[in-house]
Amino acid sequence: AAYTTRHAPISEAGYLISGSVKPAPGDLLLARVDSLGQHTRIELVNGRRAPLFPGDEIILCYGHRYAPDQFEGIVPDNLEPCHMVAAGGIAAYAISKHNSRKDATRITPIGLLGNAQGRRMNLTDTALEPIALNGKPPMTIAAVGTSMNAGKTTTAAYLIKGLVNAGLKIGAAKVTGTGSGGDTWLMTDAGAERVLDFTDAGYASTRHVPLRELEGILITLTAHLQRAGVDAIVLEVADGLFQEETSALLCSPVFSQAVNGIIFAATDAMGAATGVNWLFDHDLPVMAVSGRLTAAPLVVRETQSATGLPVMDLDQLSDPGIADTIVQYLDCRLHSRRAG
Repeated sequence: AAYTTRHAPISEAGYLISGSVKPAPGDLLLARVDSLGQHTRIELVNGRRAPLFPGDEIILCYGHRYAPDQFEGIVPDNLEPCHMVAAGGIAAYAISKHNSRKDATRITPIGLLGNAQGRRMNLTDTALEPIALNGKPPMTIAAVGTSMNAGKTTTAAYLIKGLVNAGLKIGAAKVTGTGSGGDTWLMTDAGAERVLDFTDAGYASTRHVPLRELEGILITLTAHLQRAGVDAIVLEVADGLFQEETSALLCSPVFSQAVNGIIFAATDAMGAATGVNWLFDHDLPVMAVSGRLTAAPLVVRETQSATGLPVMDLDQLSDPGIADTIVQYLDCRLHSRRAG
């Protein structure tokens, strides 16, 4: 059983539902591996990546996928053969892929998992209780980026490490993306007290999820972290600014009210400048730039010149002084608003 199914009471499944049924995002299915492609391993609920063999039977979740450097996938209209488009456990029909990738691993659905009453099992059945923030929320910093693989998760993890080194109790959440444990394990290893992601809120992925539901994910995850008594929250928003769901969420008043500061991850100075300008145009509090571009001192200088913002490498993010830097930024922003 894959990572995405980790909260589902699979042992309580009493039926397989097959025939003329239309899968929905989040539905659990039993599938047979027909042929291996790009994904030769499946990420188990405990994080181990187990090798796959043709003929294996695996439990996945249906979900759409957005991954420009891997696969674009959609939930099919029936239980005909489709693909495993993410190692974390996403079943979809692959409609496009990056040229550098192999074809997607092919699977044949055997049936949807049904509970003892014969009703199909879905991730929403075991989702966190939707709750609202109670009082003033903890300081919340978001890692946002130009695209996949810009360095958002690494930025978030090293920021967590820096805040933990400063003696703070940190909560973390990945708000959008495709179900996979890699990012949450990294945040946990960085020292976060509690780590959540959108799968905890009942979503195998957030591709094609309406804005109102994205806002609900954000509110629910941050509220549960607040309830855990953390001093600060670090969020990651997947993909890039031009990705449909990411753009919608960042433009939402719910997001701007929830986030005190943004660290923007980019791979080059042009991407950083464009992204920072986009964030400023939407009145979002971008405070620094980080990401893969920090590997090149020349690009760091270009980025500083183009954006007028500090560029923070991993050593700076993980230094305990990052806590004071963030507080100083927030104080300056508050004074600027009052003056305005």
